[in-house]
Amino acid sequence: MEHIWSSVLAVFAVAGAVLLLQKKSSRTSTSSSHPPSMQPLPAADYEVFLSFRGPDVRTTFTDFLYRYLDHSSIRTFIDEEELPKGEEIRASLVKAIQESKIYIPILSKDYASSKWCLQELALMVKCWKQGKGHLILPIFFLVNPREVRHQEGCYKKAFRRHSEKYDADTVNEWKEAMEEVGKMKGWHVTEADRQGAIVAEVFSMVRSHLMENYKLVTGQLVGIDPHIEQVKGIINKGVQIVGIQGMSGIGKTNIAKTVYDSVNAQFDRCCFVEDVRDILSKNDGVVTLQNKILSGILRRDVAVRDASQGIQKLKDVVRCSKSMLFVLDNIDEGFLFVDTLGDLTDFQSKCQFIITAVDERVFNFFQNYELYQPEGMTADIALKLFSRHAFGTDYPPQEYIDLSRDFVEIAAGLPLALKTTGSLLFRKDKSFWSAKLMQLQDIPPTKVQERLKIIYMDLTPEEKHIFLDIACYFIGEPYDRLSCLWSDSNLHPLIVIDTLCLKSLIKVNERNEFWMHDQYKILGRAIVREEDILNPWKRSRMWSNKDVVDMLRDKEGNERLEVLRVNMSGEDFELTEKEFQKLSGLRYLEVCFGKLTGDFKKILPNVRWLQLQECSSIPIDFNVKKLVILDLKNCPVRDDWRSWSGIKEACRLKAINMSCCNDMREVPNLFGCRNLEWINFRHCLMMGGELHIGNFKDLRLLHVCNTKITKLTGDIGRFQNLREIMLNDRSLREIPAAIGKLSSLENLNLLGLKIEVPELPTSLKRLWLSSPRVLNLLELKHLEMLSLNCDGLEITGDMSKLSKLKHLSLTDVGNGKGALVRRLGMRTFISSSPTFPSSLKTLRISGCQLLKRLPNFANLSNLMILDLSHFGVHEIAGLGELRMLEEFHLKDASKLTNLNGLEHLKLLEELCVSGCGVLRKLPSLSNLNRLRVLYIVDCPLLSEIQGLGGLADLSSLGITRCHQLTGLMGLNKLESLQELNIYDCASIKKLPDLSVLKHLLKLKITRCNLLPEVIGIERLESLYIRTLDERLNTCKGKKRVKRSIEINAD
Repeated sequence: MEHIWSSVLAVFAVAGAVLLLQKKSSRTSTSSSHPPSMQPLPAADYEVFLSFRGPDVRTTFTDFLYRYLDHSSIRTFIDEEELPKGEEIRASLVKAIQESKIYIPILSKDYASSKWCLQELALMVKCWKQGKGHLILPIFFLVNPREVRHQEGCYKKAFRRHSEKYDADTVNEWKEAMEEVGKMKGWHVTEADRQGAIVAEVFSMVRSHLMENYKLVTGQLVGIDPHIEQVKGIINKGVQIVGIQGMSGIGKTNIAKTVYDSVNAQFDRCCFVEDVRDILSKNDGVVTLQNKILSGILRRDVAVRDASQGIQKLKDVVRCSKSMLFVLDNIDEGFLFVDTLGDLTDFQSKCQFIITAVDERVFNFFQNYELYQPEGMTADIALKLFSRHAFGTDYPPQEYIDLSRDFVEIAAGLPLALKTTGSLLFRKDKSFWSAKLMQLQDIPPTKVQERLKIIYMDLTPEEKHIFLDIACYFIGEPYDRLSCLWSDSNLHPLIVIDTLCLKSLIKVNERNEFWMHDQYKILGRAIVREEDILNPWKRSRMWSNKDVVDMLRDKEGNERLEVLRVNMSGEDFELTEKEFQKLSGLRYLEVCFGKLTGDFKKILPNVRWLQLQECSSIPIDFNVKKLVILDLKNCPVRDDWRSWSGIKEACRLKAINMSCCNDMREVPNLFGCRNLEWINFRHCLMMGGELHIGNFKDLRLLHVCNTKITKLTGDIGRFQNLREIMLNDRSLREIPAAIGKLSSLENLNLLGLKIEVPELPTSLKRLWLSSPRVLNLLELKHLEMLSLNCDGLEITGDMSKLSKLKHLSLTDVGNGKGALVRRLGMRTFISSSPTFPSSLKTLRISGCQLLKRLPNFANLSNLMILDLSHFGVHEIAGLGELRMLEEFHLKDASKLTNLNGLEHLKLLEELCVSGCGVLRKLPSLSNLNRLRVLYIVDCPLLSEIQGLGGLADLSSLGITRCHQLTGLMGLNKLESLQELNIYDCASIKKLPDLSVLKHLLKLKITRCNLLPEVIGIERLESLYIRTLDERLNTCKGKKRVKRSIEINAD
């Protein structure tokens, strides 16, 4: 038989090495001739049961199949003992059959002659019939399945002999089992077959079935699919280390589990280790983690003695394996790859890692990695997840919709919060819901708080301090100014903010403002609240305006209070020095709409940040000795304010905001404020003269607009820290020529200035312009945002060279005598069209009525938002190539005749078409299955909307002044529709029964005079119908509208 097995032997070259490794590491001795790994494990550990006639196939087909399965760590039962004559099947063997998931009977020539084999087969069929997920994979080894099924040939002879020895019931049971298995799909092995290939097929089937049974995630998780596709896309790019990074509770573990279930069949060995951080926090954490990893990939219990042995054993397994998948969940900076797994180079090319973490810094060890950072759930998906846990359905009952949305809003898209809160409310009445809603605005659910607080407890004192400041006060506030405050208190904000961002506790958005998830905000405030539950004025921070007003009225407070923000709108008392007497520890004071009177010179000695906004009066003097930030927006401050004498020598002052201070006639004297970084004189309408900025060497931001300032003096070219300039001031006679030397300048806003613009610095990222001529615009290679608002703009060159440009806005250009954007790689924009850079994500073109042709958009493969308005072209070339487009707004395209290509925009979520007077037809919308919002306005010739019924995700639909539109075919199929607005559509004669729209909440129908009735409005929260025809019948369901109803006949 040697030639038969020649094709099989090569398959097991690697298996021999692994078996040898297992033999060396085994602590159990045995006299069997088989390797130790073939000794039966405890019965409960078996996954596959092999049933065979030993003399027929033990040393051939069965042996090779067993080794194939065992090499892949599939726990397989193979019995090494022959059944003594007359003995019944052993109890341990019965248990092995009952607990195995897959049975493989190898039905050879003499299989039926063995009573033991027949007993095993009968028991396998019995277990299979119980419907508990068992699978039988028969191998018809050199026998015809027909012989098995009908007990013919050698099987007939065997059963004749059994009939002479055993009772009829027993033999019939065996025959029925044999007949059942004979009818099953399996493998018919003949002498001519390549049996190695059949062994491989059997193994593949076994492994596939086991993977299905061992899925980490059962059932369909809400909203998980887009995340899975993103992560699998990174894996398919060949990235060895895939990181899933984000805040606690965002769903990283579930994403990793689902990806693992989806891709593990592609790997020879794989393991998933949950919560590595917790494992490593305990004694012998590294060894425990190594044992979990080794037990996972070898699919048996492994116990190494120390870390070095674990690394060596793991290295041996990797060397003997074809491909491996490691998923390590929730690692932190305590995880050191080298100390736990060894040298990363040992895993190259063979191994795929998926790692989840809160802290982005844990990935700094790796070189070839890519991060996926999941965002919170959208409102619709969040409501679905919340409803599953609160009601056991995908949508809340009608009477709980508003409350459910309130809870979803508090959870802010965090899956952990949605699931936890929903479970807390399950089967509770509305009074409990309302009380819980109030509580959760101050205190997160216990389970959520425990998870989130783990990260907080690991912070340093400085990190905790700034985290609590942001949670209680500074969400949405600018980073730059707050860093000045914290720097002056020696809190090292640059390092701390970076750490908080990397730990996903906060973000700094594109506007350089702080963002924090609502659940972290609630956690931070809950931590401060614990300082004194009953007396807010005894805490270190107060954020409730009512609590602050009460404290000031009662003249309470404590020196621990460092930040105070109060809105005095509607309050009837003045703020004098007496209200602040006990608040000597204040670092930050903000008062809005207050009336501050008296002299504050001798109180509040530690204030670094003074912000008085829209106050009717301000103190006659203030202690400015330690002042870092002064913000007097829209206050009645005058040139003779007594504090100016102190401020002009305030050497620690870094920021001053005088916007909307209309009582100031002169530029204040800031000569001594040599550390100023931030100057804002916006909308100081009466402030005139020259602004001298030559002393401010550290200046980073300068805003001067809508003033009477005529000139900037001083050498602006030497300010190498200056990042943002806004000069929207028509009084300015010139722009400093040295502006081109500002190597750090990123934002420049010159809108409204018609004077000549000098050469601009190439460091610019965002630029707003109204000047008709720019010398070096196309040399600004770092530009990400460009807004051009002027007629007759002249640019020589090709705009496609701005390869980093993401956002482009062209407004009111080309409507006068000049051409729109002349010579953008072509002679004129009007007669031809430019090429925009393919990097664009947002494009807005407005006010170009003389424009004859738009550029061809075919190359804008990354465009996500397109906004076109007030132009006169006939078509939009390349529209169908914008495959990433999510929002499309089209307004006042008076000559547009078609929207060809619209049907190909499969990712489109929002479509608004307005003022297209000659547009008669839209392409079918049936392919736009992600569309959520659809508005069609002032398209009087449009007669139908094709494909409306295919918009399964559409939640808001508005149709206005489409006079030839006779109906809304497919409206009754919009299962997600929540809001429907139909206005002045005089030809609509019929609407379908709206009761089929289970999620419809708001309906507004106005001036649809041919519409005789509206049926099925029972579930609505809001109904407004206004028509000239008094015959409109809405009585069906009118009394059951939940909230408001208004039906009028003109």
